[in-house]
Amino acid sequence: MAIIGITLVVGSLAVVVNVRGVSLKDKAVEYQIREDSIKAQLDQENERAKTLEERRKYVQTKQYIEKAAKEKLGMVKEDEILLKPANPR
Repeated sequence: MAIIGITLVVGSLAVVVNVRGVSLKDKAVEYQIREDSIKAQLDQENERAKTLEERRKYVQTKQYIEKAAKEKLGMVKEDEILLKPANPR
């Protein structure tokens, strides 16, 4: 009787350990997928930060300031002539 009881307890433990092991493997796969997704987002954000940094440097240049003054404010240099179309569409 004792041997049967011990066998049942050991069998129950084996089943429980097996079920928990499968559950842990599923969670590990899920976490790996999440990690990959987060890494991809991090790469995108790093690329975006690099682009924004390049843009920040560009908007501080004289070239950008002149371009913005011409396009937004319609300003020209002293030796330039501004030509506008007769019939704007």
